Amino acid sequence: MTSETINLTQALKGKSQTQGAWGEMVLKTILDRSGLREGVEYVAQESCVTEEGARLRPDVLVTLPGEQQVVIDSKVSLAAFTAYVNSETDAEREAQLSLHVNSIRTHIKALSEKEYQQVITSKLNFVIMFVPIEGALAVALQNDPALTGFATERNVAIATPTTLMLALKTVASLWQVERRNRNADAIAERAGKLYDKFVGFLDDMKSVGERLNQAQASYAGAMDKLSDGKGNLVRQVELLKIMGAKTGKSIPPEHLDSDETEAVVTSPTGVEA
Repeated sequence: MTSETINLTQALKGKSQTQGAWGEMVLKTILDRSGLREGVEYVAQESCVTEEGARLRPDVLVTLPGEQQVVIDSKVSLAAFTAYVNSETDAEREAQLSLHVNSIRTHIKALSEKEYQQVITSKLNFVIMFVPIEGALAVALQNDPALTGFATERNVAIATPTTLMLALKTVASLWQVERRNRNADAIAERAGKLYDKFVGFLDDMKSVGERLNQAQASYAGAMDKLSDGKGNLVRQVELLKIMGAKTGKSIPPEHLDSDETEAVVTSPTGVEA
């Protein structure tokens, strides 16, 4: 038994409410350090109602991948254990140790009778009974080695800070794997949608190219009518100026056929023959 445990049990001697609060505090510290997120992978003090209308409030409800849940209870009494640690005679110590073992057995039985599995979404048919002092469980098991079997038969698993931390870290690791798997599925789905969008984009670009080619052909045809060939529009319009139409601007030379314009200018009538 460490001196810290002795000092703690002396400080909590005779204060069951303080013991309960301290046990919940230790449990909260373990949960915070486990990697689990409150409100996501676990909730505290959530009320549940049985089919018979009874209200249950587990200290902590941990959710596992696959929508499985497990209850953690931290209300085990350490009053007899504190008395055992502070006993001054062997007879007193023996009596308090017996009370301590009986207290644990009584709490195991009470947890089993609550049947938390009726109000949680889980196929896991057991409750974790948290004992916040390693030494408290060690002493009880030394005195009554059958305690573990007694608990197991009633679907109760006894955990100390060390074993509970290991269990919760394992749960946190399972959630990390679950999140990676979910992300992998999401990435594959997003990649498929991106691929489909890309194929659609290629089809659209092909259509744009075809329309650009059509536009280029239309443009070339329009330009032929405008400035190429005998009787094109540029030539006809320029003749109007040559014949005396009053204008303030001139058609750029690159659009005019100089030979044909010259022929018009030198014609006796000023117009083409």
